[in-house]
Amino acid sequence: MAGKRILMLAGDFVEDYEIMVPFQMLLMVGHNVDVVSPGKKAGEQVATAIHDFEGHQTYTEKRGHNFTLNATYAGTKAEDYVALVIPGGRAPEQLSTDESVLDLIRAFVTADKPIAAVCHGPQLLAAANVISGRKVSAYPACRAEMILAGADYQAIAIDGAVTDGKLVTAPAWPAHPAWIGQFLKVLGTKIEA
Repeated sequence: MAGKRILMLAGDFVEDYEIMVPFQMLLMVGHNVDVVSPGKKAGEQVATAIHDFEGHQTYTEKRGHNFTLNATYAGTKAEDYVALVIPGGRAPEQLSTDESVLDLIRAFVTADKPIAAVCHGPQLLAAANVISGRKVSAYPACRAEMILAGADYQAIAIDGAVTDGKLVTAPAWPAHPAWIGQFLKVLGTKIEA
């Protein structure tokens, strides 16, 4: 299998597991993954946050690791990639204020390329106004945003995922096996034992 070139959008306080696990897994199966952040260059870092589920009404947040970007955001074009991954955490709420990020997402949608978004990542899809009429999951606290953006919000188990055409979404990092598996199918990636 020839590796596909995939773009991952990040920002400070992206969720640690939601950037690192998919990044490493996509590399492991032979894909090329460029991780970018607006205003940052290859070799610079984004801070990550660890969101955990410890029995409270919502998740807790702790400081995670630094993640070193391997590509520069300036000049990033959807046409150079076959797919887009949007991890969650705090980053999507800030990235949603950057019109260049929203235009980039719209370009992926217009080109009908696969997109995966997990946890708070679908906030960027809502801000880009590209999920109207689509089945979408997200972290449950993002439910209202999904509905207001016209999505058919799917209230699924925290470890589940939803695929609607080439769009794969999931509520949080416990869903990595589900959404990554579905995303690999959308990409046409075959893993043989």
